[in-house]
Amino acid sequence: MGFFDKLVTSIFGSKHEREYKEMQPLVDQINAEYEKLKSLSNDELRNKTVEFRQRIAEHLSTIDKEIGDLKESAEQEEDLQLKDDQYKKVDSMRKDRDKLIEEVLKEILPEAFAVVKETSFRFSNNPLLEVTATDLDRELAVKFQNIKIDGDKATYANTWLAAGSEVNWNMVHYDVQLIGGIVLHQGKIAEMSTGEGKTLVATLPAYLNALAGEGVHIVTVNDYLARRDSEWNGPLFQFLGLRVDCIDKYQPHSELRRNAYMADITYGTNNEFGFDYLRDNMVQDLDQRVQRGLAYAIVDEVDSILIDEARTPLIISGQAEDHTDLYIKINALPSYLELQIGEEKADGTGVIKAGDYWVDEKSQQVYL
Repeated sequence: MGFFDKLVTSIFGSKHEREYKEMQPLVDQINAEYEKLKSLSNDELRNKTVEFRQRIAEHLSTIDKEIGDLKESAEQEEDLQLKDDQYKKVDSMRKDRDKLIEEVLKEILPEAFAVVKETSFRFSNNPLLEVTATDLDRELAVKFQNIKIDGDKATYANTWLAAGSEVNWNMVHYDVQLIGGIVLHQGKIAEMSTGEGKTLVATLPAYLNALAGEGVHIVTVNDYLARRDSEWNGPLFQFLGLRVDCIDKYQPHSELRRNAYMADITYGTNNEFGFDYLRDNMVQDLDQRVQRGLAYAIVDEVDSILIDEARTPLIISGQAEDHTDLYIKINALPSYLELQIGEEKADGTGVIKAGDYWVDEKSQQVYL
């Protein structure tokens, strides 16, 4: 680094330092919201998810109505050109809707991150968390041993199994992890060493973006990590009223895999996400697709997935269809046609003998 560069850095700070200073007020805001949540009951804390979703729905209400009205009009339109124009306008409005989602998520980020941090704190400091049972709680209690139903109450234990190993939740987000969550929400790369809590960091932007109802994909490098992380963080999300699943648990093109994609947060490996995308582009009917729209993804070990593994293309190959019978039938047709001798010129001359087709030997083409 030259003298001038050192001088500029000493005055204005490095890029890392400048970005840190920009994020620090947001971290302070998250921690301030976190302190406010201390007085809430478990039910009131969980109800924050409902409140956030209501705020998002209200923010999108106008454009959602406009899109709905335009789609209805397009479906009834008989003029194909007008119908196509209306559907193009719908696509454009959906992009505007995405921008509105970004706006409202940015607005509720401090509160949403604080809710996740407070939930982590309560799991860390309480063997059991008791709440009023919801339909989702009753559904989950059938599948997971850490959730119990007793009358109108549900209890969440802070101990559960992840990839066959017992997990006792004892993590609460530090400021550096809050910064990591902000960076991931902004679509940037967060570089963290082993042991700095990458898995915990992902809970923050995953919860925030799942609130929009568009689905969140968390992409890992192998099926063990996909299953483990979905089971490790799953109870945290489930306590807050979100559905969590892992596509690697189910067979491709199965109803169970389709349901996994419909979860609020979906874990899986990069290859399975990629192959499902390819398979969905080969279906005969749109109802056969398993994936829904792509909205937000967190990629674990991004250098490996987007650089190293991206060098190997994903290819789906199948046995070629046998058209032998069709070839035999088509081969019989030329015998009914008469070969023309001589090429017809612009003035109508050149044909020695009229026929049904002419063979251009030079270009190896046949003209009818």
